Amino acid sequence: AQSLLDWYAANKRDLPWRKTVNPYRVWIAEIMLQQTRVETVIPYFERWMERYPTVEDLAKVELREVLKSWEGLGYYSRARSLHKAARLLLERHGGQLPATAKELSAVPGIGPYSAGAIASIAFGKDEPALDGNIRRILARLYQLDEPVTSTAGNRRLWELARQALPEGKAGDFNQALMDLANHACLPKTPRCDLCPLTKHCQAHLHGQTRLYPV
Repeated sequence: AQSLLDWYAANKRDLPWRKTVNPYRVWIAEIMLQQTRVETVIPYFERWMERYPTVEDLAKVELREVLKSWEGLGYYSRARSLHKAARLLLERHGGQLPATAKELSAVPGIGPYSAGAIASIAFGKDEPALDGNIRRILARLYQLDEPVTSTAGNRRLWELARQALPEGKAGDFNQALMDLANHACLPKTPRCDLCPLTKHCQAHLHGQTRLYPV
């Protein structure tokens, strides 16, 4: 964990949603980043924050306006869920996002990965965040032979992700994994020469990086 955090401190990407740990900004970014490349999200995120800087601003506009703002990002169910969630948060929580992963999972559109990411980044909770990119890293690090989409593989990955968390630093740790997946631990052509974890990575040490994840 410390090797990764040291690497992240020196190499982290300068992204607009990382300029503060405002929970609303973190939430919007995490939803936009689902199945969408960072480069695509950046201008949408910046325009969104100009139009809807708070939960209240988002809740008060009509859905058609939100969908218009989302136009081009795809997967429009995300925009519908954001609008529905904003109104629910305003009605039941004073416009504030809940702070725990369990409570966040009850918010429309927030699944296990997003709940962990928001809880750790915005609220400093010791929660893992496990998406496809982080699954790939962990599967290689631990040379996980179970298919990552299987029930057993999924359960094991969540266990490994939770065990790896450095206490009190989960937000930076999860973001470091995200950046590592983008920078070095690529799906088809991993750049192990750029990775700070090669001495820990079982797949690398056995020369089998391209065989993982299963």
